[in-house]
Amino acid sequence: MNVKGQVILVTGSGSGIGEGIATKLAENGAKVVINDIDLSKAETIAHRLRENGYEAIGLQADITVSEQVKQMVDTIIIRYQRIDGLVNNTGVVRDNLILKMPEEDFDFVLNVNLKGAWICSKAVLGQMKQQEYGRIVNISSRAWLGQAGQSNYSASKGGLVSLTRALALEFAKFNVTVNCIAPGLIDTPLIRSLKPEVQENLMKAQPTPIIGQPYDIANTVLFFTSEEARYITGQVLHVDGGKSLGARNL
Repeated sequence: MNVKGQVILVTGSGSGIGEGIATKLAENGAKVVINDIDLSKAETIAHRLRENGYEAIGLQADITVSEQVKQMVDTIIIRYQRIDGLVNNTGVVRDNLILKMPEEDFDFVLNVNLKGAWICSKAVLGQMKQQEYGRIVNISSRAWLGQAGQSNYSASKGGLVSLTRALALEFAKFNVTVNCIAPGLIDTPLIRSLKPEVQENLMKAQPTPIIGQPYDIANTVLFFTSEEARYITGQVLHVDGGKSLGARNL
């Protein structure tokens, strides 16, 4: 799939799924911008990619702070004179049942997962409109369909789906597509940090008897950012081993 020469910003790509996405895009010829709130993480991944012969830079920005995001995007445009893609990957969780959830945990998750994506999208869309080309991919979650103990997270990821559809309609006439990926259970440090019995229960509920890998999401991002996906916009693709259909019959 053709992304050669495209300048693509991946937020939260200093580790986990974001790192996998950035690596896949770089391997296919994109000029990748690694973003993380921790500059050392961003620079480490960018350095590794450059050592392997790919083009990458690392930039720090807190995606919930408009001024930092604007500065990051300005830096990208000054360096490359364009920005072709944005992957809104940054996400946080603070799970709890609603009667036990502090209000600040609701605000924090919505601010990072939803408003952060809105801020980043707003920062790049002016340039994409001007150049009449752009690809935005929002990383939602299967949890947007609803998940007990995740009223904040589910709301934020459902908001991303709605944001995807609204922006797709606003910018389709400028050759800018906006699509959404809803991952399911993915093998990340977060999942591996859970108690063994929790991991076992998650796998028991999984329709396919395997756990997803970051490259499963990365391959989907590669498609949505490619020229081959030029006629697709405003869509949500579940990459979850069938979990969006329901739990496995035991």
